[in-house]
Amino acid sequence: MKHTGYEPLNTLKPLADDIWLIDAPHVKFYGLPFSTRCVVVRLASGGLWVHSPTMLTEELKAELAALGPVEHLIAPNWIHYVSVKDWQAAYPEAVAWAAPGVVARAASRNVEIAFDHDLGAEAEAVWAGEIGQLIVTGSKVHSEAVFFHQSSCTLILTDLIENFEASKMPLWLGPLMWLGGVLAPNGGMPRDMRASFGKHKDVLRGHIMTMLTWAPERVIVSHGAWFEHDGAAELRRAFDWLGLSEEGS
Repeated sequence: MKHTGYEPLNTLKPLADDIWLIDAPHVKFYGLPFSTRCVVVRLASGGLWVHSPTMLTEELKAELAALGPVEHLIAPNWIHYVSVKDWQAAYPEAVAWAAPGVVARAASRNVEIAFDHDLGAEAEAVWAGEIGQLIVTGSKVHSEAVFFHQSSCTLILTDLIENFEASKMPLWLGPLMWLGGVLAPNGGMPRDMRASFGKHKDVLRGHIMTMLTWAPERVIVSHGAWFEHDGAAELRRAFDWLGLSEEGS
């Protein structure tokens, strides 16, 4: 297991009441090493809601068992789904939820994985009132399910913002991340993803404005440093290229 800078890995890290992070080992994406992150929420029912499942170890399974039963597995976009299969094997009673594009992506890669439900544009009934939800659309290639844990004021993103820290990656990778617009502390949407929205940036703008109405204090991202404070301000900064109005600030 290679050093990521977010050690300890594969263990629960408390964030606030009933919400935890799991920092995971690097994964390779287009040959580049990406640190990645999972989020676990304990619902009022006592069941666990797991966003973007990462590597599952025996030690982690023991930690999860102390919190409650794993009930929901979330594949939030077409890139973050592979480890769901391992979690399904460990927790066969868990319900697996797929964002738009996940099933097609898995099929195109000949990955045998089954999902129970598609994620919709509004919070699913089983977590409505605890976790807000929307589906970000408008891109030719990327859609993503976004969530807001209401009691902790935590916005949970996946790839809409990436925030790689130069000190935690190979020296040669820093300039590439800077060019891509995803270098901390000013990380944002990768430039190739921005371009994929084409003439539909107004659709993305609307989604961001909705997130701003949630007034997040924290913003969790899957890759790089997450934002512990001033979440709404960081969200507005990351998407200032959309020409956001002051509405929703």
